[in-house]
Amino acid sequence: EIKKAVEEIFGVKVLKVTTTHVRGREKRTGSYPKGYTSSSKKAVIRLTEDSKTIEFFEGMV
Repeated sequence: EIKKAVEEIFGVKVLKVTTTHVRGREKRTGSYPKGYTSSSKKAVIRLTEDSKTIEFFEGMV
């Protein structure tokens, strides 16, 4: 589903998609009881060599 969505939205060819779960981290504020930040899920997407770059990331490299 992630591969299909990225290919449709950005018009690129996706080679591989890997996903990982990121656990929430402990958060403390003074002597109050500790809490946790929200857990999340990340996707790392590899594009094919002949695929164009995504415009959103051009200024970051």
